[in-house]
Amino acid sequence: MTHQIPVVDLELALSDDAPAELLQSVRETAERIGIIQVVNHGVPGELIDGFHDSIGRVLDLPREEKARLASPTGHPFRGWRQWPDDFGRLELERYNIGQFDSAEEAVAAGLSEEYAQLYTHVNVWPSQEPGLRELAKNYHDASVGVAERVLALYARVLDVPLSTFPIAGRPHYTTFVVNDYPTWSHEDVSSDEEKLLLLEHADGSVLTVLHQRGDYAGLQGQAPDGSWIPVPIVPGALQVFSGHILTQWTNDRLTSGRHRVVAGGTVTRRSTAVFWHPSLDTVIEPLAAFVGADGTDYEPALLWDRVKDNVENYLQVFGRPDQVAAWREGRPYVAELAEV
Repeated sequence: MTHQIPVVDLELALSDDAPAELLQSVRETAERIGIIQVVNHGVPGELIDGFHDSIGRVLDLPREEKARLASPTGHPFRGWRQWPDDFGRLELERYNIGQFDSAEEAVAAGLSEEYAQLYTHVNVWPSQEPGLRELAKNYHDASVGVAERVLALYARVLDVPLSTFPIAGRPHYTTFVVNDYPTWSHEDVSSDEEKLLLLEHADGSVLTVLHQRGDYAGLQGQAPDGSWIPVPIVPGALQVFSGHILTQWTNDRLTSGRHRVVAGGTVTRRSTAVFWHPSLDTVIEPLAAFVGADGTDYEPALLWDRVKDNVENYLQVFGRPDQVAAWREGRPYVAELAEV
């Protein structure tokens, strides 16, 4: 069986006139692959282009200028950094933006003092792009709106009320990242497995809303048989991945979208992702509407307990000695790259 990532007209799918075959395609894809592309999603093209053009100018700056945009405290999820492979070759360049600029802003938005400590490490806003902060906020908020609409669509195809999902609390917890993948000029590898720029994984969110730019289908989703499906670049489309929280809420009815990125193309590949979760005080557990007589194998867990140690957990798995040292000492980290 040949699997494909469907392109879904989101406005049509949510309308009273949604064709039955469209809703069936959405349900089957959500159950088997966990990735859809959406068009007619309500996010203005000029907002998408404006944000990507602005952050693109930042990522196109000379490396010595970008190095000054690294987190001043070495926080791996703030500001700019580069990610070399085991041979020192540039594999990924990343710009992270925290949901709030400070702990004080987080408290003003409704977070407790404890939860607000996630934001004691500041965002890094480049002076070269004075309008980026506002563009990023507008882009983030629009992406959250897409996630909420897609969850409403999934509730529809599962035949449950949207209120089934515990998303009423505010603020929702989000993370926001821009990824830049270089062109791959190294000729010592040939297969996709040998030139992975982002290893296969599924996100820990409820839903992740992505926008991709490039000249090749470097993003791949995993089919039920384990094979990999290219996610084609469709002008104006946004990609939406189901994450582990949605899978747990639905007691495995909906699958998490496993994906990876392979090298290729003639220009830098860029993607922007907003990872959408419920509020930090939400207990994550299978919802009653999806738990039958056989019960569930999932144990309930507070979302806060899952995310409060994200930095330490990340560094324990992926951190290199010099990066960990920078974090412990509270200073910027700029990776060393091999001479090419």
